[in-house]
Amino acid sequence: MTKVAESSPGAEKKHGRSSLLLVGGAVLLGLALSLLLFGGNLLGGEKSDETAVFPQLSAQSGDAQVAQLPASSSEILDVGDTAVNFYLHDLDGNVVDLESFRGQPVILNFWATWCAPCRVEMPALEAAYEAHQDDDLVILAVNAQETHQEVTRFFDELELTFTPLLDADGEVSHLYNVFNFPSSYFIDATGKITAVHRGLLTDQQIESYLTATIHSAD
Repeated sequence: MTKVAESSPGAEKKHGRSSLLLVGGAVLLGLALSLLLFGGNLLGGEKSDETAVFPQLSAQSGDAQVAQLPASSSEILDVGDTAVNFYLHDLDGNVVDLESFRGQPVILNFWATWCAPCRVEMPALEAAYEAHQDDDLVILAVNAQETHQEVTRFFDELELTFTPLLDADGEVSHLYNVFNFPSSYFIDATGKITAVHRGLLTDQQIESYLTATIHSAD
């Protein structure tokens, strides 16, 4: 009579634990790569229901705000749309609004100090900013819900010279449907969005988007 070999309970448990460890390691590695390539999750992927804003400044508090209008549809801002205006403070306390840069190409970059891909991307944005001064390039780096001190320290450390803006309550980030960092909108001189990029930008991608943005009206 043929006997069937039985594996010991201990061996089965040990094999099961090894399999779980391998699967768990693969999942963690995948999450790490996703964060590096696509940035950190900001708002759980929720989409904004607002497609238009009007500027509204609080005379009492001095805070820069946006007054939101209900959208007539569920569409979000995309290539070909007019970039929605907003008012935010820079690090010097000045109120900056997007429409004041009409006539110039703009990169609207959403970021955070804790975002590793943002830190990698910033030197490339700085290089593009310096290289395109003759094109009157504007870079507005919108930081969501971090302190003045944190943003100042980050910009000083990386020696960045373009303009950081403080989105203290995250309204502008929500308006532009930012659900991961970094996210970037390229806007031409007429105020039209020419490119939307979610995740880390390379030097080559920045130049490609800028070429299309700067010459979009040609």
